[in-house]
This record gives sequence, C-alpha cells and structure tokens, in this order.
Amino acid sequence: MTKMKKTFLHSFMLFFVFQGITGQVNSLFDEIESEKTEIELLPNSMLFTQRWLWGEKGLMRKTNLLPLSIENREREMKIRRKMLISHQVIGYATLAGMIAQGVLGVKLYNGHSQYEDAHEIIGNFTTASYFTGAGLSLFAPPPLISVKDKGLTSIKAHKWLATVHFSAMIATNVFADSNKEYHRAASYTLFGSYALAIISFKF
Repeated sequence: MTKMKKTFLHSFMLFFVFQGITGQVNSLFDEIESEKTEIELLPNSMLFTQRWLWGEKGLMRKTNLLPLSIENREREMKIRRKMLISHQVIGYATLAGMIAQGVLGVKLYNGHSQYEDAHEIIGNFTTASYFTGAGLSLFAPPPLISVKDKGLTSIKAHKWLATVHFSAMIATNVFADSNKEYHRAASYTLFGSYALAIISFKF
C-alpha cells in the first residue's frame, strides 16, 4: 500500500471517528437541554395571590420583570426568605400590640375612659401591622416544591389558625363601634388564635 493510500485511509477513519464523537456530544447536549425544559420551576399548589403574582402567567411574568427561569427562581427564593422573615418579625410586633390593646380594652370596659385614645392608636397600629404581615405571607414567591405531609404539622396548624384570626380581625374592626360585645368576643378570638399561630411554628 502506497503512502498516499495509507494517508487517505487514516484520514477516512479519523473522519468517521470524529463524526461519531460529535454525534455523541450533540446527543448529550440535546439530553441536557431536554432535562432543563422538563424541570418544574413552580409547585403544583399555590395560593391564589401567589399564582396571580408569580404564576406562569402571573404579573411578574407578563410584565417581564422576572421571567420564569431557573436563575430567576433562585432570586425569588431569596426574596421569599426576606419576606417571610419580615412576616415573622412583624408578627411578634403585632402580638405585642394585641396584648397592649387587650389590657387597655379591659380598662375601658371597667369605665376608665381616659385610655380610649391610646386604645384607638394602638388598635390602628396593630391593624396596620397585622395586614402588612399578612400581605408579606400571601404575596411571597411560592416555594420550589409543594410539600404534602400527612397528619397535623406546624405549617398546617399555622394556616388553619390564620383563617381563624384573619376572620376575627375583620370582625373586630367591623364591630368596633356597632356592637361592643361582639367586638370583645372577636378580639379574644383574634388574640388566642394569633398567639397559637405564632407558637405553632416553635413546635
């Protein structure tokens, strides 16, 4: 076999080897890209407020402020953490306001009208901090996955109690001037369920 034929044969073999390697590499990249598209970036279950803001067709996606991507979901997890920490801090401040408001409320019911202005001021502060904390929880970005634990968990208890104290907060403000007895009952329900909701996260 002449030198030219050997060179041609070697080149021919290298060409097929190169094509085989290139095909495998391209196939590998195709698989990686396919896996990326199959990754679920949002949990199956979300609050309606989260879906409205952070869902696949939510406000953040439509306005292109935070398009749905792996990188942006990582940013959202940092936002979520900050919002939930703020929710917790404001929760403690709100509980303190409820305690102060309860003490003043008892004095008012016992005829000490000089505490009426202080009771109203603290009441307005408590209401504002309550709904601020609630908003931080309701509008925080959703978690990466939906956790479905069987039985009673601290998170489930916190959510159930949130339904109770949210309703009680509305009732407390609705009956503030129209019905003192209902206002008082709603206030006790609000404080009890709210305190339990905060304690539930400790167990």
